[in-house]
Amino acid sequence: MNTRRLVLTRGAALIGAASTGLVLPSWAQAQGSKLRVGLMLPFTGTFAQPGIAIENGFRLALAQNGDKLGGREIEFFKVDDESNPAKGVENATRLVQRDKVDVLVGTVHSGVQMGIHKVARESGVLNLIPNAGVHIATRAQCAPNVFRTSFTNAQPTLALGKAMVEKGHKKAVWITWSYAAGDEAFEGFEQSYKAAGGEIVKKLALPFPNVEFQALLTEIASIKPDAVACFFAGGGAAKFLRDYHAAGLSKSIPLYGSGFLTEGVLDAAGDAANGVLTTLHYSDSLDTPRNKQFRLEYAKAFKLQPDVYAVQGYDAGLLLVKGANAVKGDINNKQALYAALRSAEIDSPRGKWKMSPSHNPIQDIYLRRVENRENKVIGIAGKAIADPATGCRMA
Repeated sequence: MNTRRLVLTRGAALIGAASTGLVLPSWAQAQGSKLRVGLMLPFTGTFAQPGIAIENGFRLALAQNGDKLGGREIEFFKVDDESNPAKGVENATRLVQRDKVDVLVGTVHSGVQMGIHKVARESGVLNLIPNAGVHIATRAQCAPNVFRTSFTNAQPTLALGKAMVEKGHKKAVWITWSYAAGDEAFEGFEQSYKAAGGEIVKKLALPFPNVEFQALLTEIASIKPDAVACFFAGGGAAKFLRDYHAAGLSKSIPLYGSGFLTEGVLDAAGDAANGVLTTLHYSDSLDTPRNKQFRLEYAKAFKLQPDVYAVQGYDAGLLLVKGANAVKGDINNKQALYAALRSAEIDSPRGKWKMSPSHNPIQDIYLRRVENRENKVIGIAGKAIADPATGCRMA
């Protein structure tokens, strides 16, 4: 505690309190210490690019607030989670117990997120999730101190079914990897497609991360559905797009997907991605002043173009700024902090959004079509889409 500085700023009354051993008020504690922020993200390996983009976006939001939170300076602690679920609990525990972070920001991989989630629920540390869409974090295991600024895996596809039926595609095949993210994305698609009057004539899957799609593509050709809907991401998505096109299916059976099918893979997919339609809560091409401003500022700061991951990190920073400012930096005033985070409206590059009661964004989902290696927004597939938050009982 810098007593001399407190004397100069708050006067003699505070000296009396300090000298008699009384507990200093929260504003005094906040002025005398840095707010400790832990970043637990993948900085190496397959998901390094999303991890770096999230950190960049997060830091940009804080920089725009003078690099302070509620008037307090910030000290960062970083851990590369390596997208390794086996180290999730260990790494999160290190940040919470050894580094004593006030806020833990992470992560990308849903398996790692479950390790963070366990530590956050047991320790009570504030956790901001800037990507991982695993359902349970804001459903059956929702918690007062856990807030997500991205999506649930079902959210993009909750808007997909109606868009497909409106285009006359009433019989569809679904294809994905056999793993949690694929299963959860299917949940959203099944609900929205059936509600719109569509019929899922076949559900196909292959083990993660297998990319030998040919046998399943041959089966799709024999079924001849009106359309195909899918969930793939990363390098596997690029190969699926190329293989789908090479099989000749793109000429006769339109391809749809959760937006991660075409995020960050358009150069690798090339012309094979042209015409593919997806639903997601953001697009680089979103033609709004807010998005244009963000993209200019991000490019200026990092000499890179931002993507959906950068936006989610940026929004995590905006959310934390609002919460910390509301409590004047007293992050331990948890009741007031959580109330501020729950009620915050985020002026995001994706469009303004608010938190659901289970602490997940209520947000517009855009319909996008790939044109010349760009995801072009062609409409809003769903307004103010909220995850159903099944099983959430907020303590």
